[in-house]
Amino acid sequence: MITWLVVFAALWLSALVFFSYRSKRQNQVANDYVFAGANLGPLLGMLTFAATLFSTFTIMGMPDYFRLHGVGSWIFLAIADAAMFFFILWFGHKLRSRGMEHQYDGMSSLLSRCYQSRFAGWLYFVFVFLFMIPYVAIQIRGVGIFFEAIFPDFLPGWGWSVAIVTLMLIYSEIGGLRAIIYSDSLQATVLLVGIWIVGVACIQNAGGLTELFTQVRETHPELLSTPGPQDRLSFFYLLGSLFAIMMIPVTQPQVVTRLIIMQSTQKMHTMVISLGIFAFLVILPTAFIGLYGALNYADAPSREFQAQVLLFEQIAPVGAIIVIGLLAAAISTSDSQIFALGTEFRSITNQGKSENLKIMRLFVLFFGICALVFAINSGDQLVPLALASFKGTALFGPAILLALFAKRSVGILPLIAVLIAEIIFVLYQFKIVPQNIGGIGTYVILFVSVGLVALGSYLLKGRAAE
Repeated sequence: MITWLVVFAALWLSALVFFSYRSKRQNQVANDYVFAGANLGPLLGMLTFAATLFSTFTIMGMPDYFRLHGVGSWIFLAIADAAMFFFILWFGHKLRSRGMEHQYDGMSSLLSRCYQSRFAGWLYFVFVFLFMIPYVAIQIRGVGIFFEAIFPDFLPGWGWSVAIVTLMLIYSEIGGLRAIIYSDSLQATVLLVGIWIVGVACIQNAGGLTELFTQVRETHPELLSTPGPQDRLSFFYLLGSLFAIMMIPVTQPQVVTRLIIMQSTQKMHTMVISLGIFAFLVILPTAFIGLYGALNYADAPSREFQAQVLLFEQIAPVGAIIVIGLLAAAISTSDSQIFALGTEFRSITNQGKSENLKIMRLFVLFFGICALVFAINSGDQLVPLALASFKGTALFGPAILLALFAKRSVGILPLIAVLIAEIIFVLYQFKIVPQNIGGIGTYVILFVSVGLVALGSYLLKGRAAE
């Protein structure tokens, strides 16, 4: 496999060099560097959106989630993603309209203008930073774990993490968002092909799709219903996950940017529909891999299961593709989010109209170092960390929707509600606040409460205006 790995790694690195060089030549002004010329077509839009959403979390985290929690994981991710794509079709119109109206240079500055308060922009930036850094870190951590398992005598996990972050920062600093988008298109294609090859191999090794589910029913019947063997996938857990995932296009700056820079609203519609099909295709094989893992690696640690199924059971070329695909996925998602944080810092510090990108580049470097430190010190549970990141940023969703859809000032009460909810959510993560209150999931209560405060502010301000 080493020979195949060297060949594919050389091809992939050559592609990165080409993308960086080409992008640097195309970036004539600062806005080209930051927003890729704001001229994104539906195909590239779909691929870059997919690469941002589906990454190490999907390749490594979701098979393990199916292995541990069963078919309810489909409700957790696939159904929630479908709801998110329908939501984008409605939300995208207003986002693009308000973004063009206010000359969009970042969600932080857009919120400051809509709320007529810099507090709104800084609040958004601070909490996006706090919750996105862990998500970036798990991409790095996930690949570091995988590489340490397959090359135990070459580098420790932290060494792989350093190498990944270094490559990511060099690449994104040179080519900007345009280079990231080109890289995304390659990564998304490799991800889809690679995950299906492994999924089909797992079905064949189990004796066919029917036999796979028959064996699971006989040996682990609790995997075929919710809440699963560990009682994780309860109603309120799934409802909270739905809220969190639906809010990704509202609250995650790297996703918002991709909606803004589409060539037109009509092409955004085409992109979203294509993305829905891609999501179904990329998530489905993770269910086969996970259920196969439940049959053969039920008691194995996550990293052993992932290394065995994704690599050691595959023929050499496939194993090499998976290794490169994982590395590309981690870098593609991480650099998108790190770059988005740099864009938000540029936005909130009123440098959005400046051609000077030095400060933004310095902070992209700073955010990358923060993610590296978190990756080295984080655990192996990729999906829970990812979901915590989604949920944390999602609490800002109602306040953002209110800012975009309200045609009048609504005051800062919704922002105060967000601040209180975020503090409680952080305490919830450290188990200082209980997981359920009165039989209802605490996160669901927090999200609904912020939504009600936002709606109440809108209605009360409307009556006062009349």
